[in-house]
Amino acid sequence: MKKVSDILDRKGVSVITIDADTTVLDALRLMDDKNIGSVVVTEDGEYLGLLTERDYARKVILQGKSSQDTMVREIMSTGLPRIVPESSVETCMHIMSETNIRYLPVFTADHLCGIISINDLVTETIITHLETIEHLKSYIQS
Repeated sequence: MKKVSDILDRKGVSVITIDADTTVLDALRLMDDKNIGSVVVTEDGEYLGLLTERDYARKVILQGKSSQDTMVREIMSTGLPRIVPESSVETCMHIMSETNIRYLPVFTADHLCGIISINDLVTETIITHLETIEHLKSYIQS
């Protein structure tokens, strides 16, 4: 059974962070530059939450706020379920499906060690299926 650690081994554990007092516009610029859909929000180097494109759409655009005047701390997602590297891909899919979220922070003890997205889970599932197909082909041919 594939685990979150397998995903982090494949994609790496680097995490893009911003300070909670960054403007939403600057956060969006960073997300655009890095081609990412979420960014970790910190304060004094400590994890506070995530800012996602969905947060922006629902909490800035739809509420008529200004991206230049709104701080990330005002719209970030907090209280997200925390997972560990030993969590299974299936568990993460269940959590994301049940809570209707697209990103999960990964922790070892109280230390953030990565972020996984629904796309990471789909990719890992596809890789697992392709590996199974190759194993079956080898078995049939031998």
